[in-house]
Amino acid sequence: MINRYAREPMLSLWTDQAKYEHWLKVEIAAVRAWHKLGLIPREDKDKIIANASFDLENIQLIEQETKHDVIAFLTSVAQTLGSESRWVHFGMTSSDTIDTALNLQIKSSLEIIIKDLEQILQLLKDKALAHQSTLTVGRSHGIHGEPISFALVMANWYAEIKRHLAAIKLAKDTIAVGKMSGAMGNFAHAPLEFEELVCEYLELKPDLISSQIVGRDRYAAVFNALALLASSIEKFAVNIRHWQRTEVYEAEEYFAQGQKGSSAMP
Repeated sequence: MINRYAREPMLSLWTDQAKYEHWLKVEIAAVRAWHKLGLIPREDKDKIIANASFDLENIQLIEQETKHDVIAFLTSVAQTLGSESRWVHFGMTSSDTIDTALNLQIKSSLEIIIKDLEQILQLLKDKALAHQSTLTVGRSHGIHGEPISFALVMANWYAEIKRHLAAIKLAKDTIAVGKMSGAMGNFAHAPLEFEELVCEYLELKPDLISSQIVGRDRYAAVFNALALLASSIEKFAVNIRHWQRTEVYEAEEYFAQGQKGSSAMP
């Protein structure tokens, strides 16, 4: 992400540190599930929950040798534990951790976007109500047409964003799944109840059917919803930029005190 344009809540979700924190969250949920199913003793479970951690630089060093990110991560975690470390990642395959954690990150990201879209909807509604009598030039292919109210422009944008909000909510529901079905997705090393418990702890739904990975069509649904939203934002931006052209000048950009627009011109 470009730091200048990324806001902290979203930026902090997609660092390497955040990625491994989500991996650890999944591993801890798995430990809790195995304990509830009677496999892990309470003492070992409590030690893991209290002490399991990792070191980012250490993971990177270990990965140089193992050439395997999950093994490097688990090795770093094991170094913060005692013999109870044998229960971490028990019965799991790499994608149980990776895909489930990634879905947690995407779900959290979409929740930020949903909140933003709800705020934008309210702003567009307010603008539409405030500008019912503000006349502006109607354009067809950029050419002057019948005059319209600026409220109509805002109402159109409102309706478009409302459709995107519904699509983003559906994408969030589509991606909010986890899998603990092991290698090949055949539950050879864990019962169905294990997956159900882990997902319950993580506030996800168990993936109905998975192979070794979560179906990639789920990610495609998210990216498609985001791409369509981005296309509307781009359309809005092009309109605003046009209104600000010197020869049009129907709108003007807000400039903060001390803000600069060019390194060459005043």
